[in-house]
Amino acid sequence: MVSLHTFSKSFPGWVFFCCCCCLPLLLTSSLPLKGASTAHHACRLRKINFQQPYIRNRTYTLAKMVHASDKDTDNRLIGQQLFVNIKENNRCYMMKSVVELVVKDVLLTEVKNQYPYVEEVAQFLASLTSELSSCQFSGKGDHIEKNLEQMKSKMEQLGENGKIKAIGELDLLFDYMENACTDAPKKGGNKKKN
Repeated sequence: MVSLHTFSKSFPGWVFFCCCCCLPLLLTSSLPLKGASTAHHACRLRKINFQQPYIRNRTYTLAKMVHASDKDTDNRLIGQQLFVNIKENNRCYMMKSVVELVVKDVLLTEVKNQYPYVEEVAQFLASLTSELSSCQFSGKGDHIEKNLEQMKSKMEQLGENGKIKAIGELDLLFDYMENACTDAPKKGGNKKKN
C-alpha cells in the first residue's frame, strides 16, 4: 500500500493531495467566523434592491397619494427617533423590525384594498425582510424593543390615521431602510415632509 507521503511525491499524486486536503482547508479558512462579522454581513442588503425604478416609483407614489389625506402634522412615525440609543451596527436590524411591523399591522390589513400599489409594495418590503432573516442585533435589544413599542403605541393612539400616516411615510421607510442596510453612498433618509 502506498503511503500518502509517497503518493504526494508524484505530480498527479501532488494534484490529488492538494485538491483533497488543501482546498477544503483554504475554503473554510476564508469563511467569516461566527459572531459580529457574520451578523454584520447578515444585516446588509444589496444596493440594487433599492435602485429598481419601478418599485421605488410605486412606493413613493403610494406614499405621496396617502400623505395628502394625513391631517396630523404633529406626529412622525418614521424618523430619527427610531435610532435613539441604537448603535449604528444595529440600525439595519431596527429598520427590519419596523418594516415587519408596517407590513403586518398596516399594509396587509384592510387598507390593502383601499389604495393602489399596496400589495406590490408590501411584497417588496416583505422580500427585503426575508433577505434579512438572519440579521440579529448585537448587545442588548432593550432600546430596539422600546423604540419599536413607542412607534407601535403612537400608531395605535392615532387610530385609523396611524395607518394612513404609516402609508404616507413609506417613502421615508424606503430611504431609512436603504441608508441603514446598504454600504453604498446614501441618499434621502433625512428628508423632511411639510
